[in-house]
Amino acid sequence: MKSIGKQLGKDPTTISREIRKNSSEIATGYPGFPFNECKNRLNCRKKKLCGRECSRRSTQYCKLCQKCNSQCNEFVKEVCTARFRPPYVCNGCETIGKCTLMKTIYDAEHAHIKASERISESRSGVCTSEDEIARLNAIISPLVSQGQSIHQIYANNQDELMCCEKTIYNYVDACLFDVRNIDLPRKVRFRERYKKTEFKVDKGCRIGRNFQDFMAFIEKNPDTAVVQMDSVIGRKGGKCLLTIHFVQSNLMLAFLRNANTSQSVIDVYNGLDKVLGDELFNKLFPVILTDNGSKFSNPKAIEYRDHCAGDAGSHRASIYYCDPGSPYQKGACEVNHELIRRVIPKGTSMDDLTQKDIFLMMNHINSYKRKKLNNRSPYETFSFYYGEEVLEKLGCRPVASNDIMLKPALLRK
Repeated sequence: MKSIGKQLGKDPTTISREIRKNSSEIATGYPGFPFNECKNRLNCRKKKLCGRECSRRSTQYCKLCQKCNSQCNEFVKEVCTARFRPPYVCNGCETIGKCTLMKTIYDAEHAHIKASERISESRSGVCTSEDEIARLNAIISPLVSQGQSIHQIYANNQDELMCCEKTIYNYVDACLFDVRNIDLPRKVRFRERYKKTEFKVDKGCRIGRNFQDFMAFIEKNPDTAVVQMDSVIGRKGGKCLLTIHFVQSNLMLAFLRNANTSQSVIDVYNGLDKVLGDELFNKLFPVILTDNGSKFSNPKAIEYRDHCAGDAGSHRASIYYCDPGSPYQKGACEVNHELIRRVIPKGTSMDDLTQKDIFLMMNHINSYKRKKLNNRSPYETFSFYYGEEVLEKLGCRPVASNDIMLKPALLRK
């Protein structure tokens, strides 16, 4: 594999992966001896196992018949272990000319067909879950029944839909919703026209809010407290968490959301604004740093209080985005997620959890002492800066050190 990789300019592991992925299993024997993978085939002397149904009555022994393995009650399967170690194929085996076992063969033509079929299959169908389709259907179908167009629905519910307008039309075409094309009055009257590709994320929202702008702002205002924001996903298409991390004190808040949408993020901040009040909210969330996810694609609705299309409202926070593919730029938040994953391992569904469960988990995490905080907990540090009353408004409670549990069993009590 090293020599093949050297000739092709590829890493040996790439060659190995290609061979294992696109090789084919072939059941063949050799001239005069059919496929036979019985361990006892060399010394077997059995005759007439299938009676008159034998397709090769001229054979002296049943081991020379293709039906031998399926008819014999003493059949013991033998597998050649050489197929499961490098080079993983029988192409260059010296004994292939006298082998009746299952073989693994790499053939360029068959490998190309196999790879093409895999690519085609991976790109077919709908790339979403049944729960996500049901969620979209609950929003779109009732409004279409009221006579609204897809464009009208998309314009008013963009932060909840979290997909582009074209995707909705595609789902209607595929009959995934309760409504059909016949329910769209203009759809059945006009043929499809060329339209430029639409994106669910408006990249213009990041103009003036990129990481370079964030660093410039911090350089001018070094004493400004920074809050980092991210999401923690459970089962794909199910409930998820919005995490808000106060870098100065290492305290983290987490809020359970039914779907990973932009509107759910906006609802969380609007709820915090009502609980904390204007002055305290502005003090706690002056600058928010987050990633480029589509759930954070409507920054103005978070930055401005009572934001709507015609009125921006009063300013309450400033949002900035990390560079694409650079999660280390908000590393404090990412590191703290490791503690959440101790309680909710990756891939675990959050559908059965409640916000009360999330508050309990975060209370244990925020009471966990940190070396970088001089062996104080984030709860104690945040309390020193802002007081116990603010923590109570945020739903935070202290947990005794010996009672802290960071295991999945915490949420099973």
